[in-house]
Amino acid sequence: MSPGNRRRKDVGDYWLGKTLGRGSSGRVKIGIHKVTGEKVAIKIIAKSHLAANASVEKAVKREIAVMKLISHPNIMSLIDVIDLYLVLEYVQGGELFEYLVSQGRLSEAEARKYFQQIIIGLDYCHRHLICHRDLKPENLLLDREKNIKIADFGMASLQPTGQMLETSCGSPHYASPEIVNGIPYDGSASDIWSCGIILYALLSGHLPFDDDNIRQLLNKVKVGKYKIPDHLSDEARDLITKILVINPAKRLTMKQVQSHPWFTKDPPPNLTTLPDPPTATEIGRPVANAAEIDDRILETLKVLWTDLSTEKVVGALLNSE
Repeated sequence: MSPGNRRRKDVGDYWLGKTLGRGSSGRVKIGIHKVTGEKVAIKIIAKSHLAANASVEKAVKREIAVMKLISHPNIMSLIDVIDLYLVLEYVQGGELFEYLVSQGRLSEAEARKYFQQIIIGLDYCHRHLICHRDLKPENLLLDREKNIKIADFGMASLQPTGQMLETSCGSPHYASPEIVNGIPYDGSASDIWSCGIILYALLSGHLPFDDDNIRQLLNKVKVGKYKIPDHLSDEARDLITKILVINPAKRLTMKQVQSHPWFTKDPPPNLTTLPDPPTATEIGRPVANAAEIDDRILETLKVLWTDLSTEKVVGALLNSE
């Protein structure tokens, strides 16, 4: 084997271990710190994928930019970025999807624990104007204590207050009707729909909308008709039916979900020590002129504001409103 073909054994301060999984942009391997022995997950971005698909590069840049902005107990942490390697928090419990498959379906008490943590972590993102846009059990990890860690922010987007998103993304099974219909949408409301699908799956062991034919599946999502299992409590049925509403304006908001009787039946985690996001006044001061805008910051904002052109991003930075 020539030197150029040898697989590298380390990345920065970490030894590379076994492969944990594979995704659209590359592999994820376990990493072990050479001095402390700390375990991390190292996402290896394949150069071939970057060269062949511009959307992969955008997704990687977006994931890095978003994860640098947020820090929360229920969100996977980004520790470092080394060339084409993302050093991430190691979450050893695996995917919520795998756990659900092994269990069939969960009790309402156990499902509530996971759902509360998903909602609380997502609420933190939304208060920072970040929409995930690809929520599904495969992107929800469990740590050693079986606590939720939201992962994979490759589809995430910054959504300024009062603006709508336009890019269609996410898994068809979990995508909201407005995304499926290809119309401008509120990312927060769309994320809430995905949470409703996840809750349904946790409690029933299957999805409300499913079909081997993708066109038929999308039609089912657009129509929004589904059957709720008979074994669910009245409160669980009520919450699901108020989340899985086709009209996003009539769908439960994040605040309404968190105040629903099913959600509050067991005390949710107390995370009041987390700092509040900056206020609109604190972050709303305009830049004096375009010459003062740092090129690197502008590139990051273009990654986050996925549906805005460079001119619109610059205009927003210069706007005093």
